[in-house]
Amino acid sequence: MQKLVLIKSQAVPLPSKNIDTDQIIPARFLKSISKEGFGENLFRDWRYLVHTNEPNPDFVLNHPQYCGEILVAGNNFGCGSSREHAAWALTDYGFKVVVSSYFADIFKGNALNNGLLPVKVSEAYLQDLMETITHNPDTQVTVDVEKQTISYHDKTESFGLDSYKKICLINGYDDIDFLTSKKEAIQKFEQKTQKIYEQEL
Repeated sequence: MQKLVLIKSQAVPLPSKNIDTDQIIPARFLKSISKEGFGENLFRDWRYLVHTNEPNPDFVLNHPQYCGEILVAGNNFGCGSSREHAAWALTDYGFKVVVSSYFADIFKGNALNNGLLPVKVSEAYLQDLMETITHNPDTQVTVDVEKQTISYHDKTESFGLDSYKKICLINGYDDIDFLTSKKEAIQKFEQKTQKIYEQEL
């Protein structure tokens, strides 16, 4: 996975609340087991007009002024089914961070397991950030994973992050990578345990 340490980027405003995983990536696109290619169908039913399959001019991802590696979404992001493909679609599209005032627990876990950082902020901070980037698309938002802060202009807020997942994000580890990084320590522990066992025989 990619390392997430310091993300400085413009942000995309998506103020809708209760965005569920079927809206993030519709069920009809879940046929592949590869993580690649899901980005082109991210928010498919919102990005494209049903009858013509042309880009929907009213949807934010089709507005060239809105771009970046940070998605700022309304409250209760990622609710609905537990599909991991939602995180795959977001990362494949190019997002590294999703900001909201609340995340569904399963989505949050899937995101962290796939190198996507869910940043939970207060409702007041979210509203102000949403208004700022909507009216000023060039606004730079900074997410510092190590300090666990998000900031823009002179406004900063801290966010929670599991210490284990923090290590994984900063180093670009998945769970197997993390275990591999501890190989030497594991071997030393096994050797020590073996010696104790032999002494007791």
